Amino acid sequence: MKRFLTVAALGTGLILSALAGTAQTEEIGKVGVDWLGNDIVIDAVQDPKVQGVTCHLASFSRGMIDRLQKGNWFEDPSNASISCEQTGPITIGDIKLGKGGERVFSERTSLIWKKLVITRVYDQKNNTLVYLAHASQVQDGSAKTSLSTVPLYRGDVMWEKGKPQ
Repeated sequence: MKRFLTVAALGTGLILSALAGTAQTEEIGKVGVDWLGNDIVIDAVQDPKVQGVTCHLASFSRGMIDRLQKGNWFEDPSNASISCEQTGPITIGDIKLGKGGERVFSERTSLIWKKLVITRVYDQKNNTLVYLAHASQVQDGSAKTSLSTVPLYRGDVMWEKGKPQ
């Protein structure tokens, strides 16, 4: 997800921030939605601590014409959708098990204040990984969320560092 690279005039700091995510991502699709250059970008996101799980994240990227028309140069909407599936043998590293979960991916959707985030939460009772796509903002947080789950079957999952079996 390197959509901010098209706004290179914003400076090196913004470009580095946009590329600094915690998970490996690969843009696998870009669907144009209007003649203003707005796109829905689809990325494959690999969880850095859970091998064998891939999330597909769809998010909105505003085109230059839309930015010029609306005057909001430095921000993309918070809308996103996520779907996560087992794509290989699952090996779980040292993940956080608390209710607050752990940030798996983060990308700036505004110059300073807003990010698109994927947070992983482990549902111990149901032995399931829950992936939540949401916006993270300094104020006026968004209620726009999307959720995906990956059930873990005890025989199919390998835990590292003494985690549940």
